Amino acid sequence: MATSMKFEIIGEIAQAETIATGSKIREIVRLQKIYGRGRWRKRKGVVRVRLGGGTLHLAEIHWYEASGIGRKEFKIKELL
Repeated sequence: MATSMKFEIIGEIAQAETIATGSKIREIVRLQKIYGRGRWRKRKGVVRVRLGGGTLHLAEIHWYEASGIGRKEFKIKELL
């Protein structure tokens, strides 16, 4: 269940792993158009987040990252 609410990441991302790279990423063309060419990876991990209402939760998050560009477009996939 993806959620599009505002949130803040608290601490370091644990259990980070790559779930797709390069052409296996459905959004690769859009990412390259917005942020530039790079070695793009879609990743996931677990981290504590503070939601808009101020409550703290443990959550699985997904994001995209590329060397020299950084981490982009964090999204909560599931509150744990």
